[in-house]
Amino acid sequence: MRYGQLVMGPAGSGKSTYCSVTAQHCQNASRVVHVVNLDPAAEYFDYPIAVDIRELVHLEDVMEAEDLKLGPNGGLVYCMQHLVQNLDWLEEQLGEGEDDYYIFDCPGQIELYTHLPVMKQLVSALESWDFRIAGVFLLDSQFLIDAAKFFSGTLAAMSAMLQLEIPHRNVLSKMDKLSASQLANVERYLDPDAQALVSDLRQTFNPKYQRLNEVLASLIDDYSNVSFVPLNIEDEESIGDLLLSVDLIIQYGEDLDVKVPKDDDGDADEGDEGEMMM
Repeated sequence: MRYGQLVMGPAGSGKSTYCSVTAQHCQNASRVVHVVNLDPAAEYFDYPIAVDIRELVHLEDVMEAEDLKLGPNGGLVYCMQHLVQNLDWLEEQLGEGEDDYYIFDCPGQIELYTHLPVMKQLVSALESWDFRIAGVFLLDSQFLIDAAKFFSGTLAAMSAMLQLEIPHRNVLSKMDKLSASQLANVERYLDPDAQALVSDLRQTFNPKYQRLNEVLASLIDDYSNVSFVPLNIEDEESIGDLLLSVDLIIQYGEDLDVKVPKDDDGDADEGDEGEMMM
């Protein structure tokens, strides 16, 4: 059994930063994780990449292809479709390690998670390769500072949850960027009372949308589908709490074999034998 996080969210929501701080947190705890770049438009990483989609297909090359004539968004969708048409390449890159833990840094185009089948096909392939996969959907906490933006972000998160049908964690990122007043306001969105938020919308929205807002609030409340975990990348405890919550939903750590950290020469560190990588 292998384990993985599919890190999703709109462009600018902090996905790559999340991957970076999580990888560093795990390294500090002598825990082995592998980061996979699935963004064909990515340019820079401050953490090691185990697998890089750009070795298979690069957005810049696709956009320059005279026979395709695609822009940035269409080109990125083409790249992801190319990936699922060449899943044997990804399978070979991931190898066959037991109990390995992967973090998949995904593109930010929201249509990949709402109505296009690409990411669902990727999830199905990973599951067939004996992966337990969790979705981690990031939203910028600076974006969710009023009820209207909360409903917009929540609908995007719910679409991804329903489309992919995997265990899911919704994350409010960039909590460290909020002012004291914004922080106090955003707290109400972590485990929201959607009906109470509808009353806020009545003050700013056209009354003809009131019924629609009430139905959306009922959907969120009745099925308890959406809540958010805050992430402050300046706080190691916040990073650790989020990682633990993801580990729990994919049952990571329950049946792990013992793994021994290796030094730079590839030898096991003295005294480390028998310690479990958790």
